[in-house]
Amino acid sequence: MTKSNDNFFERVYEIVRQIPYGKVTSYGAIAKALGAARSARMVGWAMNASHHLEDVPAHRVVNRKGLLTGKLHFGGTHLMQQLLENEGIEVRENQIVNFENHFWEPEVQK
Repeated sequence: MTKSNDNFFERVYEIVRQIPYGKVTSYGAIAKALGAARSARMVGWAMNASHHLEDVPAHRVVNRKGLLTGKLHFGGTHLMQQLLENEGIEVRENQIVNFENHFWEPEVQK
């Protein structure tokens, strides 16, 4: 991994740490906030690399439709869904119910 990737990943983690309890955001919304709107996939890579960081609530990052696309990176269990449900977010068939009510839009970074 290059130094620039490390910096990008850390910037992603800074945003993810701000997601409020009981809220979620998307890979694309994080990319847009970082001024890299076409980098949603790279945000996904950052999230995949974050599981050793206990202060990064990776379970709160989903795809643009509210699907738990990152669930495979939680040990192949239903942990991602359980963590969201513990925060009062209903999940049905790997998708957040009333996604728009739980969505948090990160502020654009300067």
